[in-house]
Amino acid sequence: MRLDQYLATSTELSRKDAKKVITKGRVRVDCVPARSANMQVADNTLVELDGSQLHLPGDIYLMMNKPDGVISATTDSSQPTAVDLLPSQLASKVHIAGRLDKDTTGLLLLTSNGQWSHQVTSPRRDCPKTYQIQLVEPLSTEAKVKLETGVVLKDEDKPTLPATVAICAETTIELTINEGRYHQVKRMLAAVGNHVAGLHRLRIGAITLDPALAPGEYRELTEDEIRSIFGPT
Repeated sequence: MRLDQYLATSTELSRKDAKKVITKGRVRVDCVPARSANMQVADNTLVELDGSQLHLPGDIYLMMNKPDGVISATTDSSQPTAVDLLPSQLASKVHIAGRLDKDTTGLLLLTSNGQWSHQVTSPRRDCPKTYQIQLVEPLSTEAKVKLETGVVLKDEDKPTLPATVAICAETTIELTINEGRYHQVKRMLAAVGNHVAGLHRLRIGAITLDPALAPGEYRELTEDEIRSIFGPT
């Protein structure tokens, strides 16, 4: 980790202000004054600011109930982002693990741990995602069978992996998939002659959206939820 990033992570300083205090000689690394903001420091390196030892915080793991109209990005100059809904001290330290479309609501995971987020999104991991889907019209039995055996998406040759379909109401289903292709859920329903009117993510792996979270609210993950992502490969 770069020294300026270490300071920004372990203090209230921005990266810009961290560079300034380094330049002024206020930072010592292993008891030696540091002058370069881009020097690499390990997690166990002794870093001091004005004589006080700094410590990296533990990794951050959050779930959010993403509202409609918010994009899954850390920054955007023209549109509200999911990270904008967090306090600034959290927003600057996390990234999104598994994005949702702007008009898709529900479970969004955010973390400061890159290895953990890779486990969530890697196509080599068996990390199923479950969506509640409002359909334009009822799902036919034939369409359900096709979804459960795999369908060929428009402009692709390889069929999707078998999905799990649960009929909840006349035009409401829950669909569980084990892939993350571009706009996959919407394209799967289009491939069987139906269309998505509303899409809400309920679950990622063993992590289920907390029903107590209103749209835009978030909470920390429990230890069991965090560990569930690092399950057997």
